[in-house]
Amino acid sequence: MKIPEVNYIPLWLNIIKIANDPLNHLDAIAKQYGDIFIIKFGSTPIVFLSNPQAIKQIFTNTKEINSPGELNEEMALITGNQGLLQLDGLRHKHRRKLIMPAFHGIKMQAQGKLICDLTKKVMDQHLGRKTFIAYPTIEEITLQVSMEVVLGLREGERYEKLKHLLPNILKSMRSPIMQITSIFPFLQRDLGRWSPWGYLMHLRQEIFQLLYAEVQERRQQADTSRTDILSELIFARDEMGELMTDEEVRDLLLSPLFAAQDASGVAITWLLYWVHHLPQVREQLLQELASLGDSPDPMSIAQLPYLSAVCNEALRIYPTQLFTFPRRVESPTELMGYALSPGTLLMGCIYLTHQRQDLYSQPKQFQPERFLEKQYSPYEFFPFGGGARTCIGAALAVFEMKLLLATILSNYQLTLVKKQPEQPKFEGLMCYPASGVKMRISAKTPRPSAETSAPLCV
Repeated sequence: MKIPEVNYIPLWLNIIKIANDPLNHLDAIAKQYGDIFIIKFGSTPIVFLSNPQAIKQIFTNTKEINSPGELNEEMALITGNQGLLQLDGLRHKHRRKLIMPAFHGIKMQAQGKLICDLTKKVMDQHLGRKTFIAYPTIEEITLQVSMEVVLGLREGERYEKLKHLLPNILKSMRSPIMQITSIFPFLQRDLGRWSPWGYLMHLRQEIFQLLYAEVQERRQQADTSRTDILSELIFARDEMGELMTDEEVRDLLLSPLFAAQDASGVAITWLLYWVHHLPQVREQLLQELASLGDSPDPMSIAQLPYLSAVCNEALRIYPTQLFTFPRRVESPTELMGYALSPGTLLMGCIYLTHQRQDLYSQPKQFQPERFLEKQYSPYEFFPFGGGARTCIGAALAVFEMKLLLATILSNYQLTLVKKQPEQPKFEGLMCYPASGVKMRISAKTPRPSAETSAPLCV
């Protein structure tokens, strides 16, 4: 039985190409090798997959293909040793189940007005400046939402410190020097706060201490009326029926806190870009929003079909993460006619699946209508990964995308400063807009017309 072909480009060159021109590099590899290929990272070969049948197998065949937390060990730097990404089996399943309700159903719906109000508050601050960079602005909104949903924090000294530290640690990890240290571990030396690795360790320690103090304080207060994730976890029982330690609770907060902030911020920034890059998309959205009348509730907005299709297309064409979390073959298995031996590492390539001509005609074109004409399976469209390692904040991210866009379109007039197409930039796990998307802003002047919607969510 055959084995997948190996991409023999040196590791350092692969990393440089992915960092500087990720999508064209992946397109070129797929053109040469097809649905399945191997890239060697040092002595470790990783099999990359883009065929939906193969994606389904790695998401669902948990007997022969597993997703152990040890493969995400590098992420423990910011998610803790006992975070969701590091846990396995029953512990992972049980603790994920404890957190999930906050990102779904009634609890998420309750955040709708908060999202709209925060959007207006932050966007109003930019009206006097005329131009702004979309990514840090949107990240400011999603950060405040994540701190409310995960920690229940809106104000106070600890809130202000975390509001400053959380974006800074992500910015530090995305810096070129930190990307280099991930390739050459011997550079990971703490030489004090003025050294790159030392500064990262300082930020980590500050965040971990603040969250630990918040957990301790909230456990002493024991307020059962609060509905944020932290308040739920301090009363929750683990898989053995015991209360979790303060350290366990702290680590469980980190993944959803970063996911709700970073992944959401990137996705919404791309969404703003596409909607204002293609005027016809913007106009159709405005017409659909106007059909709801004055001040519709957030859930009515979230159910709009064209708005949903636009959000899905933004996530398809430039998914915030290019790859799934890694899987490992635990016993000999066959995948797409290829023999895979135990220990083989597998990664689904989200971007390449989303670019398949047999699934998406003209895949380089932004065409929201495709999501109105066809319902794609979770192995054909999976912007937040899949299986046991699906991003826990996926539902909240999409909810935020819809409400932020609706609020912005209804209250502000935005235009792109750059006429040239925005270029993607791959850093860490995320695919960011390289320039951050610079935009002009002015307040929208209401017009007495049936085609113009009143401000939403106010």
